[in-house]
Amino acid sequence: MVKGDSTLSMNLRQYYVAGRKLPSETDLNPAIYRMKLFATDEIRAKSRFWYFAKRLNKIKTAHREIVSVEEIIEKNTDHVKTYGISIRYETRNGMTNMYREYRDTSLCGAVGHMYQDMAGRHRVRAETILIICATPLLHETVELNQNL
Repeated sequence: MVKGDSTLSMNLRQYYVAGRKLPSETDLNPAIYRMKLFATDEIRAKSRFWYFAKRLNKIKTAHREIVSVEEIIEKNTDHVKTYGISIRYETRNGMTNMYREYRDTSLCGAVGHMYQDMAGRHRVRAETILIICATPLLHETVELNQNL
């Protein structure tokens, strides 16, 4: 990667987005749903939240509200860690599950690498990727077997 060229990286950020149905006469205190999402800015994080909430929780467009949006900032980004990312994505034949490992200084950087890698190797659009789980791995559990 060319140093200083910001067009080659995704610049993702991690957000906690919480939303719920609007209170009504039948349900005065509706459940609040909270998701951890990766997006380039706050507006795309909200949009991504409603994309998943509509499918998972049956919340209609006219009867919803965002309760909070918080950006998660990682504290220790001074050394390289290995992250394991479980994803699900759409192909021409249906849904595919996959587990990948990436090395980076931050989780957002590893997710950005994952998006770039999936676009290059599997021709997957970023909109079709659902990140199920993304966690830092201990040194003993690393299963990296690809060239970095």
